[in-house]
Amino acid sequence: MLKTTLLATTVAFFAVPALAESLMIKDAYARSSRPNAPVGAAFMQIMNHSDADDRLVSVSSDVANRVELHTHRDLGDGVMQMTEVENGFVIPAGGMHTLARGGDHVMFMGLTDSLEQGSTISVTLTFEKAGDMELEIPVDNERMGAHGHGNGHKHDDDNS
Repeated sequence: MLKTTLLATTVAFFAVPALAESLMIKDAYARSSRPNAPVGAAFMQIMNHSDADDRLVSVSSDVANRVELHTHRDLGDGVMQMTEVENGFVIPAGGMHTLARGGDHVMFMGLTDSLEQGSTISVTLTFEKAGDMELEIPVDNERMGAHGHGNGHKHDDDNS
């Protein structure tokens, strides 16, 4: 019985990378567009198993001078612009919000160190109701996605 309980606990620990009461983070990873890039981003799925909405209101990490929640805005004519989402992202009750390349994401600006393949970075997600959730996110610069940073996207604070 003890062996079964330990095995179930071990499997649950590895299947749920981060859990704060009823919130679960799945498939989190970070990347930069190139070695020594000044910016990077993190992506993940945030699941809310409660019966009340919550909101991801901020993110912090010492890997960058500034960390913001961002999304893409369509400016027309095929031009997309990344912009800060000051009110954060709603994580619906019984639902999920995905932070993905080409959509909503965590933006690291003014990286204090390179996001090197295979390393991990410490990130704290702050939720309106659930509070702080600390994560160790793996850096996977080889992961493919819809869009990468530095590929024709413009930030609100870019002067180019």
